[in-house]
Amino acid sequence: MTETARSFGLALPDYPWDTMAPYRAVAAEHPDGVVDLSIGTPVDPTPLVVQDALAAAADAHGYPTTHGTPALREAVVAWYARRRGVPGLDPAAVMPTVGSKELVAWLPLLLGLRPGDVLVRPTVAYPTYDIGAQLAGAEAVAADDLDELEDEVRARVRLVWLNSPANPTGIVRDAGSLRRVVDQARNLGAVVVSDECYAELGWGAWDVQQGGTPVPSVLDPRVSGGDTSLLLSAYSLSKQSNAAGYRAAFLAGDARLMANLVNSRKHAGMIVPAPVQEAMRVALGDDAHVHAQKALYRARRDRLVPAVEAFGLRVEHSEAGLYLWCTAGEDTWSTVQRLAERGVVVGPGVFYGTAGEGYVRLALTATDERIDAAAQRLARR
Repeated sequence: MTETARSFGLALPDYPWDTMAPYRAVAAEHPDGVVDLSIGTPVDPTPLVVQDALAAAADAHGYPTTHGTPALREAVVAWYARRRGVPGLDPAAVMPTVGSKELVAWLPLLLGLRPGDVLVRPTVAYPTYDIGAQLAGAEAVAADDLDELEDEVRARVRLVWLNSPANPTGIVRDAGSLRRVVDQARNLGAVVVSDECYAELGWGAWDVQQGGTPVPSVLDPRVSGGDTSLLLSAYSLSKQSNAAGYRAAFLAGDARLMANLVNSRKHAGMIVPAPVQEAMRVALGDDAHVHAQKALYRARRDRLVPAVEAFGLRVEHSEAGLYLWCTAGEDTWSTVQRLAERGVVVGPGVFYGTAGEGYVRLALTATDERIDAAAQRLARR
């Protein structure tokens, strides 16, 4: 190979979770085994209604459609009307995606962002927003309000990511807060994409099953003004339907943007398998399994919160989603180490941006037995 030969591959940062190996090793020494509360992967069975729908559609000899079957898109529209307070969506403005992480990573490129363009993401955020900017050659900027930006930066904003309920903080934006960002972005001609994957998992004031208020969508008329232009809502069935292995998600909103995205994804072969599309359709029409799964998470949360507080952690925000966002008032890695010594593995807050320093994220996605084990260990003096 000559000195001028170029190397191959993308120059992306190392996957952050690999740095957890030494802390996992410490936790593994606990005599009662590890309690892994780090990555929020579902542990409960996929509901039979979803499994049966997948199996019934297994004879999928033809190519599936990138845009999604009409029946699936109608089910998404009905779900937004019934569960999210968003009536009258155009089925043409809906598209299934191969999970939501794929969408987050590739959407900036598919929307045509280029070097010099700015993508805005929350100050504490899922790291894939930054990866999406890097894949497009755009600049990622952390801000929770566009007025925080300098004029020169604000003038280059082309895409704004909202995440409500937020991962990892569990922050929920009310309709007024969402509307403020939408108005700011529209004044700049920027697209707003709202990552809403935890919307069914509100707690306290946002827990519908306990008399709370539904988490609002960016497509809610109170937010959009009845106009979905420049707005997209992303959702996943991974959490509410224990279907992470299905890679079942969808996007809805601006019909003009959607037509271009569908065309681009046809060229790229970004297609959700036909059996998964049918499983999604059935899952979206069945609220009972969602309520049952949420009840499991609510009970686990109720057992874990007091134990976390007894350990000396302060739970901040965490009003929705599958995580507790906590701080002990010390650096992140000291907290990670102390928890590992109790056999509990958690997510370091620094994985979610510099504003996450001093925090850790604890997932509710462990079995009842492991949640109880964690609660006993953390509550013990």
